[in-house]
Amino acid sequence: MSDPIPVTLLTGFLGAGKTTLLNRLLHDPAAGRVAVVVNEFGEAGLDHDLIENAAEDVVLMPGGCLCCSIRGDLSKTLIGLLERRRRGELAFDRVVIETTGLADPGPVHHTLLVDPVLAPNFALDGIVTAVDGALGLSTLARHTEAQAQVAMADRLVLTKRDLTTAATRRALEARLAQFNPGAGRIWAERGAVPSGVLFGLGAMRKAVAHDDALAWLGAPAAADPLAGLSGLAVPKAPAVDLVAPSHHATDDRIATASIIIDAPIEAAVFDFWLETLIGLKGADILRLKGIVHLVGVANPHVFHGVQHIFDAPVPLENWPEGDRTSRVVIIARDIPRSELHENLAMLRMRLKPGEGADNPGQGMTLQTLEMPF
Repeated sequence: MSDPIPVTLLTGFLGAGKTTLLNRLLHDPAAGRVAVVVNEFGEAGLDHDLIENAAEDVVLMPGGCLCCSIRGDLSKTLIGLLERRRRGELAFDRVVIETTGLADPGPVHHTLLVDPVLAPNFALDGIVTAVDGALGLSTLARHTEAQAQVAMADRLVLTKRDLTTAATRRALEARLAQFNPGAGRIWAERGAVPSGVLFGLGAMRKAVAHDDALAWLGAPAAADPLAGLSGLAVPKAPAVDLVAPSHHATDDRIATASIIIDAPIEAAVFDFWLETLIGLKGADILRLKGIVHLVGVANPHVFHGVQHIFDAPVPLENWPEGDRTSRVVIIARDIPRSELHENLAMLRMRLKPGEGADNPGQGMTLQTLEMPF
């Protein structure tokens, strides 16, 4: 089977500049041939009217919010693209989906994973969120949808730089780092960004480079793979539990926490932690991702999930010998950061001899593995 077709999800709140960014993206030589799925808000189709005829095929989905009719309309649209590609009617290397300003990115990820036709043929390459540089602070303060879009992003593109002051830009970047410290941030110049920086953002592939995988998590790498690209910065996380408390904690519904563990994790501990976390709080987990070393397993595995839906874990084949560090990041809604940190701390637990060896999660005392929720 050929490699899955990469899918980039372009999201962002109303007026953030997604369409301008999409126009520029379609002219990026690194994009190759792009099939674009644009969601129409209502019946006006304004986004479609604004998009220049730069791609070989632009598919306009019928009216309504993408997140509302996603399991039907989006599946049919992508399957239709795939069939036309197989018949030789269309030639494209990747798909870009632009959502409405109020859409939740989560259902797109779910659809790509659970649809029996789409799952083998398409793979989420990354979530790109546009943020209004001038109005972003007020938008984040007033709209939880905007907070969720930022929290789920692999890359944040900040727009309308010419309408901002240096102080506003610093404040906005600090606020974005509170919601999603692991996402790379870049200021677009009238929608333009350096070539290629919006593609290849995920790490769910065996051959992913060590530094690229760490950049995906927001962890420090030996060298910044994006160094030298104007305006682009990947936040560097210290080698400790991450994320300081937000000054806006009473107003925010989104919280982020992460952990770095030097020693390999017991497989039974990891399985029990993940299954129980998703069982209790799956609906509130916006994103959960990590690189995990398990006791007795040679290669680390990268995992990624949104709510209760997870990609199949992927073994990393090119990992440097001697690096046995595990890194896990949780981005959640309506769960206090303190509880997230308590939950992640469970991964440091060790079983008593003979516990859980045959049946993960069985024989472990509640005193050892009690969930903090």
